[in-house]
Amino acid sequence: MLQHRTVGDLMTHSVVRVQRGTLFTEIVHVLHEHDITAVPVVDADDRPVGVVSEADLLAKAAQRMEESGPSGMPAKHDATTAEGLMTSPAVCARPEWSVVEAARTMEERHVKRLPVVDAAGRLVGLVSRSDLLRVFLRDDRAIRQEIIEDVLVRTLHEPPSGIGVEVANGQVRLSGSVRDEALVPVLVRLCRSVDGVVSVDHHLSAE
Repeated sequence: MLQHRTVGDLMTHSVVRVQRGTLFTEIVHVLHEHDITAVPVVDADDRPVGVVSEADLLAKAAQRMEESGPSGMPAKHDATTAEGLMTSPAVCARPEWSVVEAARTMEERHVKRLPVVDAAGRLVGLVSRSDLLRVFLRDDRAIRQEIIEDVLVRTLHEPPSGIGVEVANGQVRLSGSVRDEALVPVLVRLCRSVDGVVSVDHHLSAE
């Protein structure tokens, strides 16, 4: 069975966080001290309620003229604590999510990072776009070995001697023949799902 790295495998486990009442200057110090660009805001139960980023702080520093929302809450340029500065609600991920699920959520919600929460909603990690991209640093030999052993032999029960597998910079090239033409799209799809694969090109035929 194919094994894929999950958000739980890639996330940062030791997460810096701030409270709702953390002051603007304290947040700036936290970001600077830990060399990070954003920090989750948590409630008393350690559940993320929002995220404060450098962009949020710069909006405050620039004193942007923003109108109050329909709720009557003060605009960000009037806020002095994390609760008023943060982007809320927090868009979160779960440790069991795949890289694809996390990447899709980041793209759809236009965020660069996701707090990771457990089943109770408590903060257990943080995953960023750079964390997700680490799967593409995988060695070509490891990718080729997984395709041969897990995809061809264990999953499709195809003899590896009949199919050529070449991997260069994450790009897979398949050649040779399979026992059934219907297996070709299945093989290609499985290869694309292997961690570290960038693209799959094939010149396969049926026996």
